[in-house]
Amino acid sequence: MTQIYDRVALIGLGLIASSMAHGMRRAGLAGEIVGTARSAETRDTAREIGLCDRICDTVAEAVKDADLVVLCVPVGAMDVVAREIAPALKAGATVTDVGSVKRAVIEAVQPHLPDNVHFVPSHPVAGTEHSGPRSGFAELFEERWFLIVPVEGAEPEAVDRIEALWKGIGAKTARMDADHHDLVLAVTSHAPHLIAYTMVGVADDLSRVTDSEVINYSAAGFRDFTRIAASDPTMWRDVFLNNKEATLEILGRFTEELFVLQRAIREGNGEQLHDYFTRTRSIRRSIIEAGQDTAAANFGRTPTDPK
Repeated sequence: MTQIYDRVALIGLGLIASSMAHGMRRAGLAGEIVGTARSAETRDTAREIGLCDRICDTVAEAVKDADLVVLCVPVGAMDVVAREIAPALKAGATVTDVGSVKRAVIEAVQPHLPDNVHFVPSHPVAGTEHSGPRSGFAELFEERWFLIVPVEGAEPEAVDRIEALWKGIGAKTARMDADHHDLVLAVTSHAPHLIAYTMVGVADDLSRVTDSEVINYSAAGFRDFTRIAASDPTMWRDVFLNNKEATLEILGRFTEELFVLQRAIREGNGEQLHDYFTRTRSIRRSIIEAGQDTAAANFGRTPTDPK
């Protein structure tokens, strides 16, 4: 693969950034990979495992002379980080992000960037419940979607280079409007996470079921809820606070559907339940056919699989 950027700076060194580092290195997409994180402990871990070519103690040092700067921090931290990096960015550099909310990130980052810097918001639709610099792996993005959300007036070449980078890492790419992105992700990611957090919380609060019973007798559905609910709490707090409208709209629709199913159960309407479950089952088949999951039992995982 051809090198696309001479120097890439990763701001934040969690799952996405560490997986990017491994993916770029594997494909030879960057001449040098520089990283930094707010926590000294995280920086020390990244140095210990050789995650990047250089680990810097400040964001200003990390972005100096970088051709591409990737903001891999929680959505709520984007504003502060954008202010910190702005004076140190070189002319012609591209700044992108990996946040799962786009309108709020654009509003937080774009006003602080110099006019001679390109901003290309983006979002890799991939992840696990693990976090930190040790959690990354190069295969995370393979055959997963990477959504590019160009701002008005974005330079086509800057957008094309970002797209080429992610294709080189192994992702499939698509371009999308910011508001539409936020609605789509509210359906496919944000509301499901909130529902998972809620269901695990219900189990924790139900006094008639003991903790050991919840742990020992967890069926597959509840186990998947707990896996989702183990995701980074800071990241998800910021997602919900910064995608309020779309998430609340989808939760409202979810509540309406839930009332319909409650009534069907109460009234013993087996035909309605069967028809509903048949329709929703087809969505699962479509996801498998699109290559976004495997049909293997238990989602292809075994109890000892760390991913």
